[in-house]
Amino acid sequence: MDLLKSFISLLALINPVGAVPFFLSLTSEHSEAERRRTIRIASISVFCVIAITTLLGQQIISFFGISVGSLEVGGGIIMLLMAVNMLNAQIGNTRATAEERDEAESKNSIAVVPLAIPLLTGPGTISTVIVYSANASHWYDRIGLVAIGAAIAVICFGALRLADPIARWVGQTGINIGTRLMGLMLSALAVEFIVDGLKALLPNLR
Repeated sequence: MDLLKSFISLLALINPVGAVPFFLSLTSEHSEAERRRTIRIASISVFCVIAITTLLGQQIISFFGISVGSLEVGGGIIMLLMAVNMLNAQIGNTRATAEERDEAESKNSIAVVPLAIPLLTGPGTISTVIVYSANASHWYDRIGLVAIGAAIAVICFGALRLADPIARWVGQTGINIGTRLMGLMLSALAVEFIVDGLKALLPNLR
């Protein structure tokens, strides 16, 4: 398993910097202590989602009778939809619908829902982790994925903790440029996912 490729694809999917404007809008009336607590819980939740999905990914798809190829095609399509939205510098409804975002504004705690799930770790991230976990040849590959989850959680913590400076330094334009670059990488990874899935489902395509 290529852990670097896995890290890049998951980082592009989660895109912590792209979540900064949403985080700032949801926590505009929060105190500094409430913000720190929200960031801490959201980061831990991101790690838990990736770690649990990694360790139970094979059992999840086996329980539902889903083949890895089917999940690769489905996950690749979700990733491609997300990539198109990111290329347009939009969050997109595959991560959080307008209704979910409006409801979040009235909640006291937004750390787990919708910040960690589905804004940071949405369906695309979960399906991608399951595919990587199912394709892992050795137990240490899964440990590597868990370590990637920890690293991404730290990056999410740092990005959200520095949300105000990031918003000031790079502005919305800079965030949009970063989001578009992530979307470009994600679109290429999505195509690879779909092709690999089709090869597994239709061996004659090899």
